[in-house]
Amino acid sequence: MRKVVSGLFVSLDGVAQSPNEWQFAFDEEMGAALAETLETADAILLGRVTFTEWAGYWPTVTSGDDAAFAKWINDSPKYVVSSTLDGVDGWANSTLVRGELATAIEELKASEGKNITVAGSPTLVRSLLELDLLDELVLLIHPVVAGEGRKKLFADDAALKKMELVSARPTSSGVIIATYRPER
Repeated sequence: MRKVVSGLFVSLDGVAQSPNEWQFAFDEEMGAALAETLETADAILLGRVTFTEWAGYWPTVTSGDDAAFAKWINDSPKYVVSSTLDGVDGWANSTLVRGELATAIEELKASEGKNITVAGSPTLVRSLLELDLLDELVLLIHPVVAGEGRKKLFADDAALKKMELVSARPTSSGVIIATYRPER
């Protein structure tokens, strides 16, 4: 059975929104962790906000430092979870997930293939955790307090969810890459 894995940049105060505004370093170890995610996954889950932002950008990238990631994400099947979008035809290989989220994710997990990665989409990550559909959460914890009213990964009133630490390692820029699995 395939696993659903999410990797997110977060600040010390739990902010996951707009990491481009508070992420000051990107080191080789972080690059290696993200490359491992790409090597072990062949499908992508996206929430509406991330899909909308990325669909206008990644299909246009054909050269430069981001070209390899652009090719991977553009060529990979993308499953977009949204109750408000009417379609996702604007980005090749995209499918709109309709109906019951748990049913759709269980069907994806039961299909043939590598892992399914959740790209960005902190709201979707929260939903997947609440429904016990997320198998692994990789947090790249940056040594910064993002503050300024940005959205946190988990709301203050989130339900209790026990996680098991699988691994944790610091990088040369002070980021901690921590991998968790929900206790089941």
